[in-house]
Amino acid sequence: MEKIRIAIIEDSEEASDLLMNYLMRYEKEKDCDFDVRRFCDATTFLGSYNHYFDLLFMDIELPDGNGMEVVAKLREKDKEVMVIFVTNMSQYAIKGYEVNAFDFVVKPIVYSIFSVKLTSAIENMRQKRGKNIWISNKDGKIRIHTSRLKYIEVVQHVLTFHTLDGDFKQSGSLKMFEEELADEPFSLCNRCYLVNLKFVSAVKQFDVYLGNERLQISRLKRNAFMKALNDYLA
Repeated sequence: MEKIRIAIIEDSEEASDLLMNYLMRYEKEKDCDFDVRRFCDATTFLGSYNHYFDLLFMDIELPDGNGMEVVAKLREKDKEVMVIFVTNMSQYAIKGYEVNAFDFVVKPIVYSIFSVKLTSAIENMRQKRGKNIWISNKDGKIRIHTSRLKYIEVVQHVLTFHTLDGDFKQSGSLKMFEEELADEPFSLCNRCYLVNLKFVSAVKQFDVYLGNERLQISRLKRNAFMKALNDYLA
C-alpha cells in the first residue's frame, strides 16, 4: 500500500483536530495509508518544506499570512503538490485556482463532502505520481520513485541518482534510463545530466537550478531542454 503524505496547515486546534479525525476515519474506511503532519503557522511550514508532501489542507486565514500568499510562495519551490484550501468564506475559493489549488472545503466541514473531495484528490494524485525504477549495485537492488528523483548524473559510466532521500549509484549508461523515463517529465540538459523538470526552479542563460543546485546546460541541448520545460509548464 502506497503511503500518502499529508500536511494540515491550520492555526485553529479545533479545526485541525477535526481534519485529523476525518483523515483517520477515511483511512479506515478506504484502507489507505496516511502520514499526516500538522502545522499551526505559515512560517514553520514554509521554513521546513522539502517536497515531502503529496497533499496540503491549507487554511486561508493564518496568524502570520494569508493561505493564498503562502501557496504562491510555495509554488516557487513545488509546482506539483496538491492543495485543498479550507476557508470560512466561499468567495475566496475561486481565487485558489490562481495558485493552482485542486479544490476547497468550506467550514464547518461536513465529512460526506470532505470524503468526496479527498477521493477525487487521491485519484488525481495517483494518475500523476509517476512510476518506480530499480537500480542495482554491489549492495543489492534499490527502488526509486520518479516523484523523488531530482536528476541522474553520469561520470565515467557511473550513474548517480540524486533523490530527495539521498544519492544512489549504479554502473551503466544514461541512455538506458533516458529511454525508461521517456514517458516522464525528464530531459537532458547536457550529456551528463537527465533532469526531472518538476524540480526546476529557474533557468538563467546556460544554467538550470534545482533549488540550491546548479547544473550546466550545453549549447547543443539548450533548445530541446527549453522546449521540454516549456511543454511541461504548459
